[in-house]
Amino acid sequence: MTQRGRATRSTGPTGRPRRADGPRSGDRVGSPPRGDLAARRARLRAVIEPVVNEVGCDLEDLSVSPAGRRHVVRVIVDADGGISLDAVADVSRAVSAALDAAEEAGGDILAGEYQLEVSSPGVDRPLTLPRHWRRNVGRLVKVTARGTLPEQSGGDRQVTGRVVEADDERVVLETDSGRAEFRHAELGPGRVQVEFNRLDEVGDDELGDNEDIDDIDDEDDVEDEER
Repeated sequence: MTQRGRATRSTGPTGRPRRADGPRSGDRVGSPPRGDLAARRARLRAVIEPVVNEVGCDLEDLSVSPAGRRHVVRVIVDADGGISLDAVADVSRAVSAALDAAEEAGGDILAGEYQLEVSSPGVDRPLTLPRHWRRNVGRLVKVTARGTLPEQSGGDRQVTGRVVEADDERVVLETDSGRAEFRHAELGPGRVQVEFNRLDEVGDDELGDNEDIDDIDDEDDVEDEER
């Protein structure tokens, strides 16, 4: 879900996020230093995360980057049982309202116009936290295991298996060699494997970066941004 606007007023109409086809000369002119972006990201998180949690979701990732004369704020959220497009839209409206309220209250959140993009994680996002593994029980994953499987010894190795159990302490994978249990500290980032014979179990919004709910092309705005 994408919303455009200025942080000092209500956001404007929704639209399609711009594709990043590589840096343009205009993008570099007047771009803030990296430290400024990091500070803005911290201020944004302080405003956005409580709002996301309030609607029963987790803030999985937050980024802010310059794009010409505006900033693009990308927010990725998730929840137990997955998150629907309606829920993504609700989060988008709540976050936009919170940013407006924070700016009107005198907070230096974002200077000038911004584009807000809210989406759910795709299957290509790594599993790094206990809740990520818990939300992917039943999925086939590939992961680097630090330690050993029952019949193996020594060194890190790639393990492919189906997540059959996961909690705050451990993950149990069903592999070709049987079940293997790992503590979270023994696992690197896991990657969900797309199974073509199970695509009907994976929602379209999980296959990668999501298209917006409102699929609107604003040609004038594209031309303005590219200039």
